[in-house]
Amino acid sequence: MMYEGKIIKFYREKFQMTQEQLGKGICSGTHISKIERLQTEYAPEIITLLAERLDINIDSEILKLKNIKKRLEQWKDVIIKELFEEMDLIHNELEQEDLIQISNYIHLYQLLRARYLLMHHAIDESYQIITDIQKNEQKLSSYESSLLKHVLGIYYLAKHENLKAIQVLKSIQESEYNNKEYYYHLAAAYHSLELPVMSYFYAEKALQFFKEQNNYLRAIDTEMLMLIQIKDDENFNETIKGFESLIQSCDLCSSPERKARVCHNLAYEYFRRKKYDLSSKYYFQSMTLKDPDSSKYLLSLEGYIRSSFYGNLLSQNELLHLVEEGLEKAVHKNEILYIHLFNLQILLIENKEHEYHQYLKMEALPMFEQFGFMYLIQRSKRELFNYYSKMNLNNEALQLAQLLINVEQ
Repeated sequence: MMYEGKIIKFYREKFQMTQEQLGKGICSGTHISKIERLQTEYAPEIITLLAERLDINIDSEILKLKNIKKRLEQWKDVIIKELFEEMDLIHNELEQEDLIQISNYIHLYQLLRARYLLMHHAIDESYQIITDIQKNEQKLSSYESSLLKHVLGIYYLAKHENLKAIQVLKSIQESEYNNKEYYYHLAAAYHSLELPVMSYFYAEKALQFFKEQNNYLRAIDTEMLMLIQIKDDENFNETIKGFESLIQSCDLCSSPERKARVCHNLAYEYFRRKKYDLSSKYYFQSMTLKDPDSSKYLLSLEGYIRSSFYGNLLSQNELLHLVEEGLEKAVHKNEILYIHLFNLQILLIENKEHEYHQYLKMEALPMFEQFGFMYLIQRSKRELFNYYSKMNLNNEALQLAQLLINVEQ
């Protein structure tokens, strides 16, 4: 009875019929009103006649309404596992399902859709859904309320507002929310703030959850996040073995996208230890696994050029050719971050030391600070400090030294 009344009302309003028009020759408009509001008993024959007038199969519609929760649970599962083909398929199916609007799971659907849009980098569209749901937060179940916090935390991560992400994610009550995936996002936020101990702590908790769920792909992501928190060079050989093991796991799981990420992060570990030949090798391997028109490709290309420059592995002409390729793609995609990074590389390769540091201070660093790119902020400040010290610009060097000390305390 609960389903029939909702369905009759939904299609009547969809077809812009009054209760009297729908009931003409079948029953009164008042009786239909009570059916729709679940306030009366009725003969099955009346529902059959009303459904025929609306040109719907009531049994089929009831089945669809009952199936919505099952499909939403499946959608949630493939979103957590990051199985993009399946999540796109279910998304497209649910987009066509009008009955979601009258189901008991409309808020769950909207929250999962906001999460889905974030995974597809539709950040503004996702935030609009989040703000709409926040207006009706009192109507959410305890699980949905926690899911709202989780999605909001992921939104803040996407906006590089890591402190806000941590604040909202830590407010989730674990007892009311069985998706401990949010530990991974906490770990990512702490990593972005260059707080390795806290990042490792939450990544370890996320890894346990993913292993319990047999979620091998996300386990790879988490193990990689844990590896890059280890800064002790004495254990570097163990760290390398860990990365090599993850590369094998990516091959076994047929996940070239994850293999590209692992190679990129391994390249950075070699880079920060000034092993530029190996750094260059793994940045290049990462590039070959990525879409050449994607932002992720530009990230590895920038690393490859930087490694090749510091390692004297390519000629100046070869380096400039690669930078021009990257800059052209960045301008075409209006990727402001990479426009700055490649402009810096041109000045670096052309040995324009003063212009490089002037551009870094006046153009690039303010942008890094605006969007919260912590690693680039700290790298830039160290570069400027070293340059000012070399040029005996003591006041400028002292100011930057104080900033660096304050951040690292």
